[in-house]
Amino acid sequence: MAYEQNVSHEKPYRRVARHLTTGFAAVLVFLALIVPDQIFRLPPGNSVFTALLRVPVEALVAGAILLLLPQRGRLGRARRPLAAGLGVLLGLLTVVKLIDIGFFAVLARRFDPVLDWILVDDGFNFLTDSIGKAAAIGAAVGAVVLAAGLIAGMTWAVMRLSGVMTAHRVGAWRGLGAVGVAWVALTAIGFQLIGGIPVASYTAAELAAHTALALPNDLKDRKRFAEEVQIDAFRDRPADQLLTALRDKDVVVSFVESYGRDALENPQFNGAVQASLAANSDKLAKAGFTSRSGFLTSSTAGGGSWLAHATFLSGLWIDNEQRYRSLVSTDRLTLTRAFANSGHRAVGVEPGITFAWPEGQFYGYDHIYDSHTLGYNGPVFSWSTMPDQFVMSAFQKLEYAKKDRDKLLAEITLTSSHTPWSPVPSMVGWDEVGDGSVYGPMVTGVESPQSLWKDSDRVKTEYAKSIAYSLDSVLGHTAEYGKDDLVMVFLGDHQPAPVVVGQNATHDVPITIVAKDPKVFDRITSWGWTDGLQPAPDAPVWRMDTFRDRFLTAFGPDGDPH
Repeated sequence: MAYEQNVSHEKPYRRVARHLTTGFAAVLVFLALIVPDQIFRLPPGNSVFTALLRVPVEALVAGAILLLLPQRGRLGRARRPLAAGLGVLLGLLTVVKLIDIGFFAVLARRFDPVLDWILVDDGFNFLTDSIGKAAAIGAAVGAVVLAAGLIAGMTWAVMRLSGVMTAHRVGAWRGLGAVGVAWVALTAIGFQLIGGIPVASYTAAELAAHTALALPNDLKDRKRFAEEVQIDAFRDRPADQLLTALRDKDVVVSFVESYGRDALENPQFNGAVQASLAANSDKLAKAGFTSRSGFLTSSTAGGGSWLAHATFLSGLWIDNEQRYRSLVSTDRLTLTRAFANSGHRAVGVEPGITFAWPEGQFYGYDHIYDSHTLGYNGPVFSWSTMPDQFVMSAFQKLEYAKKDRDKLLAEITLTSSHTPWSPVPSMVGWDEVGDGSVYGPMVTGVESPQSLWKDSDRVKTEYAKSIAYSLDSVLGHTAEYGKDDLVMVFLGDHQPAPVVVGQNATHDVPITIVAKDPKVFDRITSWGWTDGLQPAPDAPVWRMDTFRDRFLTAFGPDGDPH
């Protein structure tokens, strides 16, 4: 009654302001409840605003709880703290949802609030490369301010709406009842206005459950992984029974950064890659090499190359940081260590390593060349510390060209196709590479990543150019210097970010084996791979963690002709 008397004596401008602030609070809470964390994965042609036509069940439940509390007494006094708590919770969930939206945009997956904090540095470096350091710092500060503002604003909004509902209890109950009936009906018929997103919404509840269950789920996964790592058919295999068919071969395994299936098959930007494969196919054929290709499904997308490398080399599915840290603390037999055990000199060529890398011991390398020991004396190319052609040239001088050496296993990581894909180096004559000084003019006056990333179409074409350059580097080295006993395996680590391939791309990456000796391919006939450097669209697709065992089987005693 007092509230109604106060309202009746309000001045008009105050009444308008009160209605506006209440409306703003309602819109703020509504958006926080119904906007999906995969808003950018809507089917093409659907307006984002269509996704807002939803009925959130969380609003019904929270509203009912607040209205059920008596107006007076101890329970009545709990209404404001409860409303404030709900506001803080909704604010925190909104912050997590925004982070999820960013993760889906870059890594095509949700944020793990327990394991993914290690990626903060990578995210900041990505922003620095894309928009500059000053802008990246500004963005980081803005993100912190936005998070604090959202939590505070959401708390205010929920408390505001709680007060309005309490003052109009009858009308609030009628409204909740009508909306509740609508939610039940829409749920029963599964009504959708856009593909995959129901009108009867429970987005916030689902996100809250995912966030709350992150820790117990991660603990379960840790236990599950501890069991998986113990299962290894090759753990106790004697060294003289490993890779017997490759004892007289030099083997090079090259990871091409962000070399995904779409680089081959997406007509929007695959032209440069197709041209590179065609030209290199001719060069390799003239040098006496043949090849076979297939697909692997990577454990990651958009980033996290180390997870894919670990998956491929260990034969275990490594899709998060917890699994990776657990893996490198074990004695799991990796492909690189298997080669070292079988008598090869195992070297890692890692231009992306700029700090200490203790994990290298886990992989079993005899020697690791990092960004400081490859002898590069040229400019950096954005994220990449040196061009891929220089890396292959340095490998040639430091290891492959040596006389009277042991057979090699070289794992080489090529980084020129890492984001932000500007500037991309150009190929030079192999005898011109030298110490890398030749690359100086290539970064002078070129377009900055900040400028490139303003045009999403050009980002795609520059991505493809970078992949073509990486392929030209590794395949060009094989055609130029490859010996009769060389077996070369090259593959992508993961698909590029969704800005290039979209939100619904597969996690598939190409893999190819190149060799002169036909006996190498006799051992993988059963794989069904495609002849040539490019797998056919219907080529086999294996999970990346299955490759280790298939490879060790094919080139061990079990793969001998019968």
